[in-house]
Amino acid sequence: MISKAIESLKKGKMILLYDDDDREGETDLTIPAINVRPKDVTCLRSDGGGLICVAIHPKISEKLGLPFISDVLRGAAKNGFSPLRPIVEKSGDIPYDNRSSFSIWVNHRGTYTGITDNDRALTIKEIGNIVKEAKNGKTIDFGKDFRSPGHVALLRAADGLLNERRGQTELSIALAMLAGITPAVAICEMLDADTGKALSKDDAKAYAAKNGFVFVEGYEIVEACEI
Repeated sequence: MISKAIESLKKGKMILLYDDDDREGETDLTIPAINVRPKDVTCLRSDGGGLICVAIHPKISEKLGLPFISDVLRGAAKNGFSPLRPIVEKSGDIPYDNRSSFSIWVNHRGTYTGITDNDRALTIKEIGNIVKEAKNGKTIDFGKDFRSPGHVALLRAADGLLNERRGQTELSIALAMLAGITPAVAICEMLDADTGKALSKDDAKAYAAKNGFVFVEGYEIVEACEI
């Protein structure tokens, strides 16, 4: 399915990406940020139901000045905001990994509340555009177009990508690189309203088949990157 997933992303289409049975065991709706429209945000929140995020390549994150939010909070706690100290993420806090990939939350300055499908689609699409510009060597003033806090969570992929971490963030960016597209990808976990848990792999596969989406697993991306 890896070749079909790559072709879908090249066409700006949504796919389903499953990480691993021994990790989160979750399937994310996944689409290139630059191609996101309001109806795609509707799909992410209604058929996914998890957190709508945008994963960004580590080198581009660095160029844009996007930090890990845990580092921001740790710095604030160290520099006098002591109430943060007990809650800042530390080693062992996350059962499936050694740290999260969360960066900051943003709205595009052209949005109103930032939460509507139209507003989030604008924010996500423009994140894709600014990542494309940064990748092409343009100097970016991130604050000119975006403000924080906002309603779209940015994820900063690990510097070593799959060699360092194999979360949805790194898997989606590795897949974007295999596809040769802009390395900014909107992702959203698929949840199950009946069980209160993540949607099962079997149900996610059934959803993909019913709706004409490609379903790809993390190990396929890892294998493709190792060839």
